[in-house]
Amino acid sequence: MTSGNGKPNIALILGSGPDAMDAATFPRDVFSAIVAINNAWQVRPDWDYLIHPEDFPAERHPPNIDISQKTIIEAQDYVPVQNAFGGFVYAGGTMAYTAGYWALGALKPDVLAFYGCDMNYGMGRTHFYGNGTADPLRDDITLQSLEAKSARLMILAASKGCLTVNLSAQQHSRLVFPKHPVDQIGHWERQTLAKHLSELGQSIDQQKAAQARSREADLGYMSVSGRYWDELEKFDAAELRKLDALWLAAAGIN
Repeated sequence: MTSGNGKPNIALILGSGPDAMDAATFPRDVFSAIVAINNAWQVRPDWDYLIHPEDFPAERHPPNIDISQKTIIEAQDYVPVQNAFGGFVYAGGTMAYTAGYWALGALKPDVLAFYGCDMNYGMGRTHFYGNGTADPLRDDITLQSLEAKSARLMILAASKGCLTVNLSAQQHSRLVFPKHPVDQIGHWERQTLAKHLSELGQSIDQQKAAQARSREADLGYMSVSGRYWDELEKFDAAELRKLDALWLAAAGIN
């Protein structure tokens, strides 16, 4: 939905990539909500939502939260929303995508703007606070193609009238979203958003996207609890690779 003054509602999904601290200087009035993932609450104090998995260590939680101003989003909150978008097996079991789907379903923004979520792990620091465990790189059948999972999110969001963008200036990213700097989206009007959504829609192969959705329904790979790792015998990694290929093709990515 768009705000009454013609400005789109933009939700910032803030991860812990090496460049995450740059987001500390982003103008607050650009965003209708800031959703911090895991340790990213440390980047700036004015976040609205902190989303984290069940195993996020208690010692890494922010101290002295004012619950009248900030909200913690846990599995009991995001699992039902994720299931409404097909579940974790299809969406990809890592928090960048979980946060994106939760925000899409719960906040219903016009724009999902990601920063610090490039998931591009090479030499040097993996996170803004140093080196951490690169969760998306674990051996997981839902994460065989991070690019495909981002393509799926981009296409499903667009079908809801929401544009996914990457604010990052990094040369490489596992996200396939169009890149727009924060100083650009801060000036967007409703007409600008409509133009970008139209351009994205024209670039999507809707037939391939429909095939992917149909195949997901046929396979029925749903873990209602969200703990898909306890039900791995139900899922075929080869079938998920085929789905990944369909979503990439729908996004025009070879």
